Amino acid sequence: MQASSSLVKETGELGVVRGMRAERRATRLVWGAVIFLAAIGCSVAVRRMMHVMPVVIGGYRAAVVASNPALAQFAALDDLFARYPILTLVHIVPGLLFMVLGPWQFSETIRARHLRWHRWNGRIFVFCGVVIGVSALVMSFGMPAIGGVNQAAATTLFAAFFLFALGKAVWHIRRKEVALHREWMIRAFAVGLAVATIRPVIGIFFATSRITGLTPHEFFGTAFWIGFTAQLMAAEAWIRWTAGRVLRVES
Repeated sequence: MQASSSLVKETGELGVVRGMRAERRATRLVWGAVIFLAAIGCSVAVRRMMHVMPVVIGGYRAAVVASNPALAQFAALDDLFARYPILTLVHIVPGLLFMVLGPWQFSETIRARHLRWHRWNGRIFVFCGVVIGVSALVMSFGMPAIGGVNQAAATTLFAAFFLFALGKAVWHIRRKEVALHREWMIRAFAVGLAVATIRPVIGIFFATSRITGLTPHEFFGTAFWIGFTAQLMAAEAWIRWTAGRVLRVES
């Protein structure tokens, strides 16, 4: 009986160790993906800023149509934002801050050691998010969508959800409901990161366009739906995966 009890105890301890190792591997994988996507988002924002700032300073000039079909498609995308430079900057400048501040906001180490910094970082993060969400809605209705109605529907729906998630996160933290606050902040950040996730998806569509015959007008909307939906699914999976750990920390 004693030997059997010891075996059960050792087996249980081994299971706990394996579970902790799996959790650490998953955490490193998620953090790697987050930093990678945030880097993509930052590079996209910086590139877009470098393209529209000369327009703000010197005025809009129609883009020269390239003879290469692929280059002509990219030029058309840049030209669309160049025609709305102020609105574009209002959207991407806080977007750049959102991408930079987001990973720091979700660091458990920083939150535990520098709570005051975490709170101020969170306020700036939420403010940037609100500007991003509102400007995204304005762009959905006030700018021609590259992917037409399909893209506009995706950006409108997820921008509205993004703002709702930020509002819920603020509501819960004001009520000291930290676990629920964390969940809604994860959802909001995931939707924000989707802008970066969409880029590789669009790249795949561009790379296969000679085979599929699809144009940006036809695949942009689909890419937006894929990016936003995949990010939100990943967020929900992470929330459920780490729910037990959050309960242990809070208790």
